[in-house]
This record gives sequence, C-alpha cells and structure tokens, in this order.
Amino acid sequence: MNKPFIPQLVYFEPKALDYPLGKELKEKFEALGIEIRYTTSHNQIRDFPGENDLQKYRIAKSTLVVGIRKTLKFDTSKPSAEYAIPLATGCMGHCHYCYLQTTMGSKPYIRTYVNVEEIFEAADRYIEERAPEITRFEAACTSDIVGLDHLTHSLKKAIEHFGQTELGRLRFVTKFHHVDHLLDAKHNGHTRFRFSINADYVIRNFEPGTSSLAQRIEAAGKVARAGYPLGFIVAPIYLHDGWQEGYYHMFERLDAELPQDVREDITFEFIQHRFTKAAKNVINKNYPKTKLKLDESARRVKWGKYGISKYIYQKDEEDEMKETLYSYMGKFFPNAKLEYFT
Repeated sequence: MNKPFIPQLVYFEPKALDYPLGKELKEKFEALGIEIRYTTSHNQIRDFPGENDLQKYRIAKSTLVVGIRKTLKFDTSKPSAEYAIPLATGCMGHCHYCYLQTTMGSKPYIRTYVNVEEIFEAADRYIEERAPEITRFEAACTSDIVGLDHLTHSLKKAIEHFGQTELGRLRFVTKFHHVDHLLDAKHNGHTRFRFSINADYVIRNFEPGTSSLAQRIEAAGKVARAGYPLGFIVAPIYLHDGWQEGYYHMFERLDAELPQDVREDITFEFIQHRFTKAAKNVINKNYPKTKLKLDESARRVKWGKYGISKYIYQKDEEDEMKETLYSYMGKFFPNAKLEYFT
C-alpha cells in the first residue's frame, strides 16, 4: 500500500465536535467529499453497508469513527512499556494473522480519540506516581497509529508532549512508511520509533494493505537520521520455504540502509507466529483464501497467564529460529540490544 489511508466512511460522536481536533477532522473530511454519519458512541457502530459478512468486514476496516476516550485509566502494557496510551483503536491493514482479529471481533473499524490533551494529562499523572522512575507508554497496543497520523497528528503531539517531560517515554511500532510529517517533531530522544519488519514472503502473502519491506526500511533510515532511537520487531516469525534466506535478506537490506552512527542504540524484539483456536476461526472467516498454515497438530501448546492456550512452533523449530535470527543480528548489528524472544 503506497497511498496514506483515507476512510470511505466517517462517523462522529456529536461531542467530539466540541474539541479542536474533532472540528478540524470534520472540515477535512467534508472537503474530501467523504460520507459523514453520526453515532451516540464509538462502541456502537452497526449496519455497515455490504451484501455479506466479508463485504461488511472490508467496509468496516475502511471506516473511521471520531470519538472521545472516556476511560482514562490506562492498561498495563506489554514487556516493553509500563502502560498503553490510548490514542486510537483498530487498524487499516489486513494482516491475516493479527491478534486484533479476535480482540476487536465485531468492531474492526478504526477509532481515533480527539480529547488528546486529557489523555496527556492522565499520562502525566501516571508519570508522577512512578517518579523518580522512568515511565514508558506504548502507543500501538491496539492500533497502527502511524497509519492514521497523517490525518490526526495525535501521535506527533504525543511525541512532542513526551519530549518535554523528564521521566516520560513513548514508543510505538508501525508497518507503514508515512513518517515524513514526524521527522521534524521535537522528540528530544524520548520516543523510540519501531518498525515491524519481516521476510518478503510474509509481507507479500499475509500483510495486505501495509507498506512493503523496502518502504519500511527506507522510512526507518529517515527516522534514524531524524535522531529518533530506533527499534525493530521481527514478527510474526513464520517458517516458510526458504525462510532462512528470507530473513537473511531482510537483515541485509536493513544493514544497507541504516547509517553507522545510529547503530549504538537499536533494539530488536522477536515474536514467533502463534494462534489460538478462536483466532483461527476468525481468520478463516475474514480471509478465506489465506495461505497461513494454522494446523494445531503441527504445533505445541503454550498456556498464557489468563489460561488461554496458544499454538506455537515445536521446540526444535523454535531453537533453530532463535539461533538463526540471533546469528543474523550478531553479524549485521553487533551492538543492538535484544529485548526479548517469545
């Protein structure tokens, strides 16, 4: 996908128009001639146009809902941050394996929240509570915020907000290359800009609607030159024919793009492909022609902390995957920091 996301259909919560960003977005979408509807709540959108479930799903994924984030209690985040900061929910990408398929279920549409100042004030309270510790916020737990930010600039505001704090740090990950408007943000080194990267085979077959590997790598080079701390999530690591060459080629291209002087502070996160029974059902429904291999008998079961079982690769496959990717990382980026492998 080369063009930045433009929704086909936009809903507004009426109170969203009391905020400057709400008014600005309404004017923007009116000027673009996009159909605008109203809803009492960003959680209650139904009746998407379409002849069948598949069409309705596609239209939902290209629908933007502009609302207010009422709950300002932030979720505790993944291993890489203390809290999730809720700037948006949902994604315009069509990654077949994505865990949002099941967590968002009947609400695959994209939501953006206009009360950004209130969200930042809540973040500041969390920072104060943990002082003098550093507090990290993840902005991409439930969305790909970069894919939306050319419209809202909420992420840019967040980068500049955390740039001014002493103890707050921001991080997010993206599969999109639309980063130009973020390059001049006053980040002060407080935001880690991460890209999700993968072998070409995985991106081509399972990540429709996102930027290509070449585009992501080029964007990573721009971000590095703009002085942002940089990171990469290699996920999901997927064993396909020729996977060793595919991932080697990915590292090789990254090495060719990134300037030497930014390599002292690069992080890598590795996540092997996993799925749940529920996810498998949803994936097969939304992407009936997917080539994604979801055979439980070929995998082993891993129990999560909430008692949910996931299917991950067999131990010997996992060991080979780990050894191979660690060796590539060691060869091309010997000073990079490995955050985790899971």
